[in-house]
Amino acid sequence: MSKRLIICLTGMPGAGKSTVASFLKEKGFTAVTMGDAVREEAKRQGLEPTDVNLGKLMIKLRQDLGQGAVAHLALQKLARDGSRGNVVIDGIRSIPEVEVLKQVGYVKLLAIHASQDTRFKHLVDRGRSDAPANSDEFAGRDKRELSVGISEAIALADETISNNGLTLNQLKQRVCDIVKEWLEEAKSN
Repeated sequence: MSKRLIICLTGMPGAGKSTVASFLKEKGFTAVTMGDAVREEAKRQGLEPTDVNLGKLMIKLRQDLGQGAVAHLALQKLARDGSRGNVVIDGIRSIPEVEVLKQVGYVKLLAIHASQDTRFKHLVDRGRSDAPANSDEFAGRDKRELSVGISEAIALADETISNNGLTLNQLKQRVCDIVKEWLEEAKSN
């Protein structure tokens, strides 16, 4: 009996996690973005989805509900959507989140790494409402991510892809090679 594979993506803002998640979604994975789970919670609480508000909410959820709080929101979203197949979770920030997800599937942690220059460019190019306006905002966002334990998640990842200077096709190929192995492992677990 194969377990559902849950691929957790971690990495600093702008490293390429969303690109990898979109690609896996095209391959049939259900995609859940941790940031979207927080944005939905902000909407539910009537908060404007600014970077500052989302950051404060993320930290408050962790203080109130524990370090795995956002993973619980992601699981609730999966349950609401009736998802049963393999899943990619975009935006893991701590090992306690991974532990929460291990309760419902075979979990692998994939870190996407990129330099500060690459990440800043990615964030500005994608043009979301919470994109950094300048390098100070960008540095503040990095500090916040590091404060919630993302460095531990990156350090303990099962695999790491360096996304500096990769073409989109090269990135997709690296992801394919890794995921193929993990799907085989999930079948035998």
